[in-house]
Amino acid sequence: MKEPIFILKNQEKWQIIEQEMTKTTVSPDQLASYYKALSDDLSYAQTFYPDSEVTLFLNSLSIKYHKKIYSTKKEKTSRIKDFWLYEVPYEIANNKRQLFYAFAVFLVSCIIGAYSAHNDGEFIRLILGDGYVNMTLENIEKGKPMDVYASGDPFEMFYQISKNNITVSLYAFVMGIFSSFGTGFILFKNGVMLGSFQYFFYQKGILGPSLLSIWTHGTLEITAIIFAGGAGFILGNSFLFPKHKKRLESLKDGTNSGLKIIVGLVPIFLIAGFLEGYVTRQVDWPLTVRLFFILGSLSFIIYYYFIYANKFSVKGVS
Repeated sequence: MKEPIFILKNQEKWQIIEQEMTKTTVSPDQLASYYKALSDDLSYAQTFYPDSEVTLFLNSLSIKYHKKIYSTKKEKTSRIKDFWLYEVPYEIANNKRQLFYAFAVFLVSCIIGAYSAHNDGEFIRLILGDGYVNMTLENIEKGKPMDVYASGDPFEMFYQISKNNITVSLYAFVMGIFSSFGTGFILFKNGVMLGSFQYFFYQKGILGPSLLSIWTHGTLEITAIIFAGGAGFILGNSFLFPKHKKRLESLKDGTNSGLKIIVGLVPIFLIAGFLEGYVTRQVDWPLTVRLFFILGSLSFIIYYYFIYANKFSVKGVS
């Protein structure tokens, strides 16, 4: 890349980073994130434009950031708080592309699942199994189509579902090392399952009740699965496309970024598991109460993962 293009591509980001350094409210972890971005650009500039003024500028700015990070370092007691307030939102905001890829794969998979169920009456049995389909058909005949969520001990359901979802999210992340295709397969599998599952209820004329029940916990659960897939894509793409970094260095950074997102999803899976174990089964609750859980979950996702996280976006980093 020629130097003028390199400057034009990154100068807005550098201006933002330079302005942020003067603020007193920026957390040490946020400063470290900016410092990392500067270090990457400095490394590139030192390689291709060693005697350039832009290299001197980036070196000077990096030194200032390094000093500021260590002069404003917080106590260890604030580490957990900073993780949720700064580090997770930063990774979300600056890896939007991979998260969008995960959403796109999942959405297309849902459509494929619904379309397949529409064209093949046995497809739903292939995906969910005869036992589950037969049980659901019996519940529909009894007038209790969502009775599957009312069976079993609530705590046991909460524990098993939370454990399974966290395991799936870790698996989706780790599978990203296989050129992102492993993660894509997990997203595809879950998307097809959801699409065919919802179409099954549509065919039986009970789409409305199924949406109310499934999305009481599914709003958080499905979002978290998609974000876990995004973390897997971050890992895979860091190895496939290291850009100007060494491949192992890029992989290390991708692993670190993806892991922060995965750890940040654990409470989401726990809350979703609690809702599925204790709340989803309450089909007789008033519509307003059930909508409260769905819309409340959706509002949290929109605010934390989009509005709040967007404050930490650094142009040119993602």
